[in-house]
Formats: sequence, C-alpha cells, structure tokens
Amino acid sequence: MSITDINHITFICQDLAKSSHFLTEIFDAKEIYFSGDKTFSIAREKFFLIGNLWIALMEGEPLPRTYNHIAFSVSAENLPVLEQKIKSLGLTILPSRPRAPEEGQSLYFYDYDNHLFELNTGNLAARLQYYANTAK
Repeated sequence: MSITDINHITFICQDLAKSSHFLTEIFDAKEIYFSGDKTFSIAREKFFLIGNLWIALMEGEPLPRTYNHIAFSVSAENLPVLEQKIKSLGLTILPSRPRAPEEGQSLYFYDYDNHLFELNTGNLAARLQYYANTAK
C-alpha cells in the first residue's frame, strides 16, 4: 500500500464568495462545484481546480495564524504581478526572511481566514543542492 498523490486540500472560510474570488484572482483557480444550500459534508462548500489540484472551500470559523502553509511554484517574472494582486485584495503580506539565491524568492501572505500561502520561485532540487553545499 502506498500513497500516490494529494487527493484534495480543504480550507475553512467565513465567506465562500470572498474566498472564491481570492482563489480565482491569485491562483487562477477554476470553480467546478458549488453545493448551494445543500450540505453533503459538514457545511456548504465549493470545489476548485488549480492546475490538477483539487481545492475545497467550506464555510466555518477562521483559525488562528500559524506558520503552517502551502507553497505554490511561480516564475520570478510573475511574482511582482501576483504581489500586486495580493495587495489589491487587501491581504497581509509577511516580511521576507533572509534567503540565499539558491532557495528562490518567496512571498508569504495570509488569506481572509488566516491560511498562510507561499509563492516560491525555487525548486526542491536547487534547495537540496544548496543545503548540501552549505553543509560542507
């Protein structure tokens, strides 16, 4: 038995419409389902696709802020454009931590319900190589 992939990620949000706008504006997510007034799980929900990744939004109370986050890969050229979109939605952008160029650039920001997201221009192979070279 082995795990083959991420099936979906669910985020709890106070306002489905506002969070839907956030997903479509920042991540170019495509809405594929809305439960309307029906409840099949624990609350009204919407499903989205970001690439092939299934994201579910469910109504509920926001969580406290933590460093738990999900990171999405972006190109360095698109990072400033996305930063402007994030700012235009009034979202909180965190100060960047010191980074080596080999780690890529990162932009951390909270959505309306305290979920932390990262947009990162690096990749795993480059980061591991940097860590290996630094440990010598």
